[in-house]
Amino acid sequence: MTHRTLFVSPRLARRRTGVAMLTLAAALVLAGCKRGEVASLDAAPPPAPMSAPSGFAGGMAMKREQSLAAPQVEQAAADAGQSQQAPLQRYLAVRQDLNVEVPPEQLADAWGKVRDLCGRLQCELLSSSLLRETPQQPGNAMLEMRVAPADVDKLLSGLAGVAKVVSQNTTSEDKTAEVIDVEARIKNRVEFRDSLRLMLRDTVTKRTMADLLAIQRTLSDTQAELDAIATQRKVLEQQTSKQHIQIQFMPTRTLSQGGGSYNPMMRALREAGSVLAESVGVLITFLAAVLPWLLLVGLPLAWLVRVMWRRRRAKAA
Repeated sequence: MTHRTLFVSPRLARRRTGVAMLTLAAALVLAGCKRGEVASLDAAPPPAPMSAPSGFAGGMAMKREQSLAAPQVEQAAADAGQSQQAPLQRYLAVRQDLNVEVPPEQLADAWGKVRDLCGRLQCELLSSSLLRETPQQPGNAMLEMRVAPADVDKLLSGLAGVAKVVSQNTTSEDKTAEVIDVEARIKNRVEFRDSLRLMLRDTVTKRTMADLLAIQRTLSDTQAELDAIATQRKVLEQQTSKQHIQIQFMPTRTLSQGGGSYNPMMRALREAGSVLAESVGVLITFLAAVLPWLLLVGLPLAWLVRVMWRRRRAKAA
């Protein structure tokens, strides 16, 4: 193997060295320029914010933006103030059940006075019943009504003047959630009904007869549903705006004479008349049930026995 030795002339070597020196100097100059630019950028102040448009156009634009933003801010502030200041209205259905005692001879009179008092107040009479006293059963009466809260005390005061309250039970049921739900449904159904009516009145949009019939059918169904919900709201209003009061009248119970001692003979004498009347009633009922069968079966049987008896008597003669 042979090795070749490259010969470089001194002149060519000096030229290459000069080119390398020039390249290095140019690189150093470029690096210095870049550092100067970075330093100038770091030292420069931040850019000033954009100024509002000048002139008539700029003023009108700013006024328009302020006019659009102001109502939204005011509405949000009003809603926040109402949510903080106005408490949630509660709807309560209050019911009172009372049991009162009245002397037996005054029961009908006391019942009539309380009923007449209801007619003079903000009171709605729902039902009433009166059972007078008989020998077989004591009398009793009942009144059921709805009374405005402002007149409840007047009604109870009038009741205390004619009867003795022996028990009073008051219950309360919160209907707030139910009322809010019903009112929201009414609002939604009303908006939907109005939109359907606008669609029917629209003469610009072309619709087929099938589309009009479908809109009319949907409108009828929506109106029926709205009427049902409105009726439910009226019922809730009656339950929450007035108190439901039920009064049960009972005759006053008295103890028997002699310290309440038990006397079988006296009790038997008192009950003899009723026992005799019940026995006679049972006998009459039995005869009324058996008499038709006696006429239907007894008469033919008696006639047959008489015929047989005559034949036997003739044979014996």
